[in-house]
Amino acid sequence: MSTSRREIAAPHWLVQLLRSTPVPIPWNMVARAVLALAVPLAVGYALGDIGVGALISTGALPTVLSESAGPYRYRARRLGGATAAAALGYFAGLITGGVPAASIPVVVGVAAVSALISAAGSNASVAGLQMFVFCVLGTGQHVTGLRVEILLGYFCVGAAWSLLIALATWTFRATSPERGAVAHVYVELAAMLSATDEATSRVARHQLTTAMNTAYDRLLTARSWLSGRDATYRQLLNLLSASTPAVEASVAMVNAGRRAPEDVIDHFIATSAAVLANQELPEPPQAPEDADPVLAALYAGLARIGKGDNRKRREVQPWHKRLRGWAGSLVSGPLTWFAALRLTLCVAIAEVVALLVPFERSYWITLTVGIVLKPDFGSVFGRAVLRGIGTVIGVGIGAAVLAAGGEGRLLVLLIAVFAGGIAVGKVRNYGILSAFVTPLIILQMDLASTGSWDVVLARLVDTVLGCAIVLLFGYLLWPGSRRPQVGGRLADSLDSLVKYVDKGLVLAPSGEARLERSRARRRAYRALADLRTAFQQVVVEPSAAGRQAVAWWPVIAGLERVADAVTEVGVTLGRGAPAPADADIALLTAALTELAAAVREERDPAEMPMPESEQLSGVVDQIGAAFDAVRGPDLVERAPLRLVRRFLPYHRRA
Repeated sequence: MSTSRREIAAPHWLVQLLRSTPVPIPWNMVARAVLALAVPLAVGYALGDIGVGALISTGALPTVLSESAGPYRYRARRLGGATAAAALGYFAGLITGGVPAASIPVVVGVAAVSALISAAGSNASVAGLQMFVFCVLGTGQHVTGLRVEILLGYFCVGAAWSLLIALATWTFRATSPERGAVAHVYVELAAMLSATDEATSRVARHQLTTAMNTAYDRLLTARSWLSGRDATYRQLLNLLSASTPAVEASVAMVNAGRRAPEDVIDHFIATSAAVLANQELPEPPQAPEDADPVLAALYAGLARIGKGDNRKRREVQPWHKRLRGWAGSLVSGPLTWFAALRLTLCVAIAEVVALLVPFERSYWITLTVGIVLKPDFGSVFGRAVLRGIGTVIGVGIGAAVLAAGGEGRLLVLLIAVFAGGIAVGKVRNYGILSAFVTPLIILQMDLASTGSWDVVLARLVDTVLGCAIVLLFGYLLWPGSRRPQVGGRLADSLDSLVKYVDKGLVLAPSGEARLERSRARRRAYRALADLRTAFQQVVVEPSAAGRQAVAWWPVIAGLERVADAVTEVGVTLGRGAPAPADADIALLTAALTELAAAVREERDPAEMPMPESEQLSGVVDQIGAAFDAVRGPDLVERAPLRLVRRFLPYHRRA
């Protein structure tokens, strides 16, 4: 068995690296990107100065690169912060460009700052990346011969235009993103209950978890529901909260290997349509008289959806407390400083190499290094390889365009195509994104200066050099970059699962108790979803870390099944099924705590006593499977023998 698994998994990193995320094309983002980037070029061409149009189009690029789905207020903060940071970085690059003694320290300093502020959150991370990217691009703009204030003015015009495009529909579609996110939860519920086999239902359950997390994130980041005067956000949040019993009962139904009745599936679809159209919710179907506890809980959950749950208003955290929290994370977060040091060192090397390369505007080397080494964007190896592949393809496209002597309308059309490709690549695959970003920037820079198509060859060489610097100094020679570092995330997920077992297997007579149980369930499933994402980022590496991530997939799946089994037992409580004994719950939490301790202490888990209750047999079986997966031989076989004792924390010591 292990041999066949090893043969199948041998090229796992390459398969994972080239795999495209199967998500729908975001046509709204495609349309906004095309308008933001192509319209300035079209206007410039119509007025007889396409170079100015290219400069304005460059100013629109930060918004396009930072675009994401979500509430309008969230997107306004994200895009506004990213655009402001890009303008600041662009200005720093403009005033130091052409003077290496000034530009190199500025670029290196901006790289360090961009890495450190990533610890402040997702929006700060995006803003830091844009500040670095456009600082580097700004250092190459001196070849245009235009004054700094003119270049900065064109950039600001493009930035304002792209922000207008991104937020233009806010006034009449204010709550559409949140409403769509809540409606999507019911679509995923119907899909999960309609699954005909275990593999399909497991994938559907993962998608349901993602939909729930997205809906809560969008609603909780929309400040308007907290104000009291915007009842729509509060209504949607109450609706989502009231759906928790139906979600739990649906997971229990799937975990038991049963398919829900057609009227339940139809009701979820009808509820999704009603939420999306802002109409009255449909009447729930009646439960059959002979319904067992799980099925009865499912019908009861449907009846509760329309009633809503009141939530306490969340206090808005003052800015100084958020700043203090960020500073605290820097002080107590050595990984952030470690990543910042790696990025700073590689950027400094790239700047020195750029001075030695006999190409004009070799800032692309530094740009490649910074984008690939961004500390919170996943595998360095994977991004370096995808960046190289995408750039080679993109350079080929750019060479074909420039060699063909395309002008005017053709260039505007090509920029529009590349802009749409960026929007698709952002959600599908980083290599696709690189393949479209590269020719787009090549055309923008070439149109805005006196360059020729020779710039295409320069960009290819620069990208190869940048990827080589990353792979050599930021990956192969960097301490610990290839070492398996999955134990901490796995142990943290186990801690969340322990809390869910403690809360989910007891009666919840009050609303506050039910709320605590649902919160514990959401935290456990979110932690497992984040763990799966972290492993997917590592699995693309051919090193010991990637091989170990492949070996740990059964453990992750085992923990997800433990959570599902706990949910199945929990929904039956109070519906004819007694609560498990406290002593039995204590045995389960002790076993999971031992598993977490074994992960942290890099040892095999000890044998633990398990409850003999028939009611908890499903939970016991899944915990036993998780123990067996941790002790499995694949963990040793995935790593070279000489690295097992040093790098692989979960080997057998028989």
